[in-house]
Amino acid sequence: MLNIAVASSSAAKGESLLDTVDNLLAMQVDGFILRHPEAGAAHLLARHLGEHAWVVNAGDGQHAHPTQALLDVFTLRRLAGPISERVVVILGDVLHSRVARALIHALSILGCPQIRVVGPRTLVPPELHSLGVHVWHELEPALAGANVVYALRMQRERMDAQRLPSLEEYHRRYGLTAARLRLAAPDAVVLHPGPMNRGVEISAEVADGPQAHILDQVTHGLALRMAVLARLAGGGA
Repeated sequence: MLNIAVASSSAAKGESLLDTVDNLLAMQVDGFILRHPEAGAAHLLARHLGEHAWVVNAGDGQHAHPTQALLDVFTLRRLAGPISERVVVILGDVLHSRVARALIHALSILGCPQIRVVGPRTLVPPELHSLGVHVWHELEPALAGANVVYALRMQRERMDAQRLPSLEEYHRRYGLTAARLRLAAPDAVVLHPGPMNRGVEISAEVADGPQAHILDQVTHGLALRMAVLARLAGGGA
């Protein structure tokens, strides 16, 4: 296994992504796990490689994070039952979230009857309406009867100051607190992709409470990603 950090690779000297990959392929590499800041980088790499090597998208820009979506739906099926019978709320910074986009896609494929996205207007992309997603800008009504509440990290490193008045104001209006969680179904499952901003998108009381299964996501993620690699490396189903 070769672990290449872009900041210390030839890419920092001006080499293109595809030239870097061709050099690695010459070392008889069988596959690539690519995490890249630009949307579409994994698709570009897969088209370039063709049948010569496999590619796992480990997150590309604000576009997608497929293995996160897989571990999330695996966690949901184990904890919340059939996805085709569950109402899922995705809360927070959807605009900058590749996790949210991948999860919405996965839930739609699995027949989730209602996907509710809630957040400030500045952080919810308008094109979600065309995906059959229910968009809310007030948290309390969106939580009513929900079986799953998926809180997203506030991606402050990608956000300009004009998106929000302050993080305190965001928590006041959209933070997932114990009082708000009681508006959801009594057995509602709380998830978060991590890392968490406690006191911003989720309170410590909820994050450490019995309905939160965030560490289960981590456990399932290890097994699921190992399974993906085993399948691609020829280890069978």
